[in-house]
This record gives sequence, structure tokens and C-alpha cells, in this order.
Amino acid sequence: MTYDVIIRDGLWFDGTGGPPRICTLGIRDGIVAAVSTAPLDETGCPEVIDAKGKWVTPGFVDVHTHYDAEVLLDPGLRESVRHGVTTVLLGMCSLSTVYASADDAADLFSRVEAVPRNFVLGALEANKTWSTPAEYVEAIDNLPLGPNVSSLLGHSDLRTAVLGLDRATDKNVEPTGAELDRMAALLDQALEAGMLGMSGMDAAIDKLDGDRFRSRALPSTFATWRERRKLIKVLRKRGRILQSAPNVAKAESGLLFFLSSSPMFGLRDSVRMSLLVSADAKSMPLAVHVFGLGTRLLNFLLGSQIRFQHLPVPFELYSDGIDLPVFEEFGAGTAALHLRDQLERNALLADKEYRRRFRRSFDRKTLGPSLWHRDFHDAVIVECPDKTLIGKSFGTIADERGLHPLDAFLDVLVENGERNVRWTTIVANHRPKQLDKLAAEPSIHMGFSDAGAHLRNMAFYNFSLRLLKRTRDAERAGKPFLTLERAVHRLTGEVAEWFGLDAGTLREGDRADFVVIDPAGLNDAVDAYHEQTVPFYGGLSRMVNRNDAAVLATGVNGAIVFRHGQFRDGYGKTAKSGRYLRAAASQLQPASPLAAH
Repeated sequence: MTYDVIIRDGLWFDGTGGPPRICTLGIRDGIVAAVSTAPLDETGCPEVIDAKGKWVTPGFVDVHTHYDAEVLLDPGLRESVRHGVTTVLLGMCSLSTVYASADDAADLFSRVEAVPRNFVLGALEANKTWSTPAEYVEAIDNLPLGPNVSSLLGHSDLRTAVLGLDRATDKNVEPTGAELDRMAALLDQALEAGMLGMSGMDAAIDKLDGDRFRSRALPSTFATWRERRKLIKVLRKRGRILQSAPNVAKAESGLLFFLSSSPMFGLRDSVRMSLLVSADAKSMPLAVHVFGLGTRLLNFLLGSQIRFQHLPVPFELYSDGIDLPVFEEFGAGTAALHLRDQLERNALLADKEYRRRFRRSFDRKTLGPSLWHRDFHDAVIVECPDKTLIGKSFGTIADERGLHPLDAFLDVLVENGERNVRWTTIVANHRPKQLDKLAAEPSIHMGFSDAGAHLRNMAFYNFSLRLLKRTRDAERAGKPFLTLERAVHRLTGEVAEWFGLDAGTLREGDRADFVVIDPAGLNDAVDAYHEQTVPFYGGLSRMVNRNDAAVLATGVNGAIVFRHGQFRDGYGKTAKSGRYLRAAASQLQPASPLAAH
């Protein structure tokens, strides 16, 4: 029998964590039809990949993206697929486009994820044909998808649909019993349609866009635990997942998630939860030493199923002026980001009273964790009209001018035009030893790429390749922290199982989502900085990754969609390779991290 694709003599990883073997794979009708240590008959096979000396792995699963608008404009989602991602999840952090109107969804999404609102609104107005979850799933599935797509229902989307955006973001409004019942019913409809679960956001750092309710916090942050428990009950009944983020300003917030996940107090099953975020943060240097142990201990004692998402690379951020989410931690930062007009914002940044208030909040010692280390000596200018400042930190400039670092920062922005000054800093995962420790920690899983969002702030589309590079390099140096097969498992089968996805493995009978990797291409290029203009975002230049020597081929549902740095003809326009992956009607609960380790 002939095959549609043969991948010959590659080092094959099946995605389960088992040891790799030199094998040849035969793919027919989108399925792995053969995995053989002997040659396969290539007669009549139109696509043969010589993978000798290469790695053949399941396609990577990205469980935290914000492609909700981009998938409508460019269903190929090229920035992920070119780096071996074959399955992406939408609807993270309480944000989805299922129930809310186009206007409301654009207000919910745009400022939080730093995507121009006019393009988000335009994408929804032109393409939002659905009003129910079943219609949403069908509409996404009908797109000429590049990768496979699955999604969660956002709590902010749900709350807005039931209460209206005004009431949903009013701290004095608490839903009635009937409104809570309505939310639960709408969530159940989404799960019935095949959505994987619900996403939330408990931390009030993210703000609304638009003119109506600009700078209010996201609707889900106003929810009481009575409301959350009502919705988690629906997830528990269906065996589905919750993705959310504890409110770091409230010490009890994290514990409440563990208790809500637990099957204690007469509840039958635990609820799988994926929480933000596990990192070695510069603002909390000691947290990394207790993170994994504390999570594992609480899971054991309470019978809960909590894992924290982790970005397994240095968390490097870039900013044009003050347009960075970390400034929403300060009231003064939110006040500046509230102003869209450049002249108005510059005038505010120069105002003496505004600066006095900003300095006071900036210098205030916080007991709880924060996103940003607040060290302007660790914030370097990379672009500026005043070329003499490029390469200097704002702290160095402050020392030279005899100023408070915040004043030096604001002075440089005002003098050069706030959005003309581009700077960078690393906020977390800066210590290789701790980064390796987190990568091997069983209570975390790989995620939080934020692909499709923060277009000018960061690019982690290829984090899977970067983890494989670090794993390979550590083995070569005689200091392994993961085996290669375990690293592949963490990027594929492990996260797919946790989220309830039919993805992440590459065995006989599995859907043929695969990546062929040249380990020689896992070089310093995987960490390099690049920008690329985006036609569907009006020519905006966004941060991307460009290391096409690493991925020789990406296959989705048995079709080779990316090979030798090029996408196939019609990709994302007329040629469809991906599909919407619905949750199974009945899902087995994955084993707890402690049981497996």
C-alpha cells in the first residue's frame, strides 16, 4: 500500500516520554499508518523526507495563545507553525469571542493583549457570524486553518454577555441568582459544543480598551468566589479544565484555587487547573526555591490537581515608551496608558504633581509579588532619536544627571517622544540554574507563550525549540536537567493530556501532526531578535522568531505545510490542514504529578 508521506530514518520521539528510536514513519490519510525500523516501500509516495540525523517529534502544543482575533485574519497562524507548533489553544485569561458583541470583545481584548483595537474590532465585525458556542466552533473549523485549534470560554466574555460590560465591571454589582444560573447554563453550552473548559483572571492588572469603560479592570476580576465556585461546579461535572491567574495582591487567592480544585468536602472529582505563572522572577528571587514543593505538597494534602504554566526561556520584554503591561501595576502608569493621544500623554509625563505621585507608588515597598523588578539600571535603551543614549540604561542616565531613576526615565521619554524610545529588560528566568530546575519540576507545565499578543513587547513563538536546545546543550556539557525524550513529552503529550486534547503523540494510529528538526539548527539563532511587518495589522512591525534552519518540516493532519523555510501553496487561504479539536465527551483524569514522580 502506498503512503502519502514517508519520513525516513529519523530519531523518532513518540511524545509519551519513552526513549527515542531510529525509525521510518509512513503516513496515510492523515494518520500514522506505520512506524518501522525497516525501510518502507516508497513507490508512489509523493512526499519523502530524508530525516537521517534529524529528530522527528509530535507537533508542539501551545496551550497559552491569544490568537482569538488573528485566527480570523490569518488562519494559518504562521508565526507558530513555522516553529513546529501544530496545535494552539485560544480563549485564555478570561478572554474569548464567543458570546460578547464585537464592540465588547474588542474592549476586553485589545489593551490587555496589546493588539490594535481597530483591527480586532474589524476582524470581529467582518467575521463574527456566530451567537452560540456550537456556531463558534463550526465557524473556526470552517476557516482554512493551518494548525489545529481548540479553545476555552473566557469568564470575562461570559460575564459580559450576562451582565453587560458596564455592570460586569462595576464593583457594586453582584449577579443575582438567576444571572449566576444563566452563566452556568451558558458555560455548559460551551462545554457541550466541545470547548475544553473555562479561563479566568483574578488579578486586576489588566484593563479595558475603548471609550466607554476605558481603564476598568476585566470583568472576571470582579467575580466573587461564590460565582467562581458555581462555574467550577459545571467544569467538575463535565471533567473539564480551568485556566486562571490568582490575585497576587490577596494572599488567600492561590489557596482558594487549590481548595476549589480539591475533591474534599464531599465532592466527587478534582478539577484540573492551569494557573499563571511559574517563573524565577527578579522581583521575587526566593520564590523559585519553594514554588514546586509548595504546589506538590498542597496537591498531595488536598487531592487537588493544580499546575502552574511556565515559560522555559528568559522572560525578556521590550517596550516603546511606557506601553508595557507592567506599568498597570501603578495607578500613575494606568493613568498614562489611559491617554491615547501622544501630546496629552507627554504632557502628563512631564507634570510635576503626576511625577510626585508616580515616584511615591514606585518607591513603595510591596509585601506581595510584583511583575517587574523596578530596577531602571536593568532597563536598556535600544532605539532612541538621541543616539548617544542607545545602549545606556535609564539608571545610568539617572546617575549621570543626578536624578531619581523614574525621573530620568520620564525625561528621556518626554525629550524624545514617548513612543520613539524603545528599551528592554529581563523580568524573570534570568538564572540558568533555576531555569533548568523549573523545566524539570513536575508541578509545572510548559506554556504561557502569549503567541499573537503583546506584538511589540515579546516573541516566544519558538520556546519549544529553545527548550530543546538547552536540553541538548546541557547533555553535551555533562550537566543534564532533562532527557530529550522528557523535554519532548513536556512540550507535547503532557500538556495535551492535561488540557484534554487529542494531540501530542506520534504513534501508529495517531493523527499525523509532526515536526522534523535538524539539531544542528538549534544554535544561537533561536534566541535572536527579529521584527516582521504584519499586513493584516496595517503594516505594524511585530517581534517574531526567525530560525528556520531548526525546523525542516511541519506536518498537520498528515499534510506537510511548512518545509525548507516555505509554506505550501494556498496555506492559510485556500488550503486547509488544521481542524477545531473538540473535547472528548468523557475525559479520563490524568494522574497527579506526585503519582508520576
